[in-house]
Amino acid sequence: MAVQDIMPTWVGATAKQIARGVRRGDVSATQVLADHLDHIAKADADLAAFRTVRGGEAVTEAEKVDEQEDLANLPLAGVPVAVKENTPVAGMPTWNGSAAVRTTVAEADHEVVRRLRGAGAVILGVTRMPELGLWAVTDDDTAVTRNPWDPARTPGGSSGGAAAAVAAGLVPIAHGNDGLGSIRIPAACCGLVGLKPGRGVVPCQLGAEDWFGLTEHGMFSTTVADAAVGFQVLAGRAQEKLVPPQRLRVGVSLRSPVRGVSPDAPNRDAVAAAGRLLAAAGHDAVPADPVYPTALGLQGIATWFAAAAADVRAAGVDRRSLQPRSRRHVALGEWAWRRGYVREADRLAWRERSIGFFTDHSVDLLLTPALATTPPPATSWSARSWRANMLASIRYAPFAAPWNVAGLPALVVPVGRRPDGLPLAVQLVGPPGSELLLLGVAGQFEMEAPWSRHAPGYPRVGMGSPAKT
Repeated sequence: MAVQDIMPTWVGATAKQIARGVRRGDVSATQVLADHLDHIAKADADLAAFRTVRGGEAVTEAEKVDEQEDLANLPLAGVPVAVKENTPVAGMPTWNGSAAVRTTVAEADHEVVRRLRGAGAVILGVTRMPELGLWAVTDDDTAVTRNPWDPARTPGGSSGGAAAAVAAGLVPIAHGNDGLGSIRIPAACCGLVGLKPGRGVVPCQLGAEDWFGLTEHGMFSTTVADAAVGFQVLAGRAQEKLVPPQRLRVGVSLRSPVRGVSPDAPNRDAVAAAGRLLAAAGHDAVPADPVYPTALGLQGIATWFAAAAADVRAAGVDRRSLQPRSRRHVALGEWAWRRGYVREADRLAWRERSIGFFTDHSVDLLLTPALATTPPPATSWSARSWRANMLASIRYAPFAAPWNVAGLPALVVPVGRRPDGLPLAVQLVGPPGSELLLLGVAGQFEMEAPWSRHAPGYPRVGMGSPAKT
């Protein structure tokens, strides 16, 4: 396990602290990078958060940041950032979760990577995900990615490597993407802030069809302020400070989108605690249950299947080379597509119904659990059956997927801990365009009940650290 460095280090600093230090000349981007590369060398063997670390290339990028004369307009000046391995980074293959679906070296950065670099970030490496990003656990036949809070537990998926990296302080912030909860689920597992923006707010351009519009890019962070900076960079917006929202009506619901799956006592307690935090911030928390039609679950699962099939077909991948769990998933996707079970009209109908929820209940936001139960074990899920992977993913994390189908912004924020010490979290959902409002409420949670920014045993900013300046 990683331990607190004795010498001052920028490991554990927030992205905003690092960028401010680099802009003021308190530290160089190369020194910040060196600190994080050293920490990764010590800690990632236990976690397997990274697929590839760009040592030499990242050093060159950091040097270029240091050579710039004007850093004032770089909100991520010198900040080491990790990118999820399904998102092209120039000069690197795009792994997509396994060697079977790895593509050739990318000639150009994905637009979100270009925006991160344009903001002054240094791309330190790419983080692991399950094959094709299909599962809420992260592993393949080369490694099992582990949760820094408890190595026996998964950090979630599919952006599990990114979440593990941030929770362990390997990077201050990390990029991920979310097709059915792949940012929010790992954020909840690892005690982080994770925002899925609304549809079309950030360019997606992933796979064949962006999972039929379900997928969005976002960031993991340990603070709401870092989440706001990262979101605005990815969205191509000018940086603006979060304004604490005035009195809101927030609908509170424990209803599960999946019949037979309900939140356990710790997750119900987390929602109750979040309700008290809302009241402390001057908001009104009122009961308001969305109606999740049975057809929604079937349509969402069919789209999940078909998205995998579309990606494999577009990439020209031999289905026989896939892991058994993925092979079965793709076969079902081809069947669902042929049968006409994947329809844009169904997704639009749920989107309209979801937007109408806020008007019908006279609420500004919706509060739900983030997870239903404790994260599954960290093990070789890639060697287990499709059914085992499906049940594990759905049973512990049913609350995220409806909002991908609806294309609404949704955010996970830490709230307390489970009796076993793992972090707890809640989900906030809003109507289109409410990303900054969600972040503003999360910031009020952070003020009222600050959380541990990193997993126990991993570096935190000490009193003698230069990051405190």
